Amino acid sequence: MTEIAPKVGLYPGTFDPITYGHLDIVRRGLKLVDRLVMGVATNPGKQPLFSLEERCAMVERETAPLAEKAGAEIEVVAFDELLMHIAEKVGAHIIIRGLRAVSDFEYEFQMAGMNTQLNPNIETVFLMADAKYQPIASKLVKEIAHYGGSIDGFIPPLVADALRAKVEDKA
Repeated sequence: MTEIAPKVGLYPGTFDPITYGHLDIVRRGLKLVDRLVMGVATNPGKQPLFSLEERCAMVERETAPLAEKAGAEIEVVAFDELLMHIAEKVGAHIIIRGLRAVSDFEYEFQMAGMNTQLNPNIETVFLMADAKYQPIASKLVKEIAHYGGSIDGFIPPLVADALRAKVEDKA
């Protein structure tokens, strides 16, 4: 009898900070794979508010209940290299990307095409964000927090506390 290899997916992002939209994509992505690797990118071009270590810890903490509920495995890895290189290292068969709007699609479509050129054996799967999460973007959540607005409906409570603390420290 041939043993079937587990399906491994990679969901990459900066996750600065992780939002309910990200968690929705994780929850739905777990239906497609046996093991989901959360690739937390260094992405210095975005000038993250949280350190790489803080972002990885938040992603681990917030995704653990989803993995347990789904009976799946989630691994969090930091990376500072080409997406396809980390995908190959973790044995990913698919890249999972969340889409909120048409503007996301244009960028993601181009990236998927380039990634296919780099490794045609790894597919990119796009998951549309649930309608209630479509407007949520980490950048906007940070801006709302900076100006003292309510962020509670956009990110988990412990993430919101951490974001408020960061904003207060920067003030």
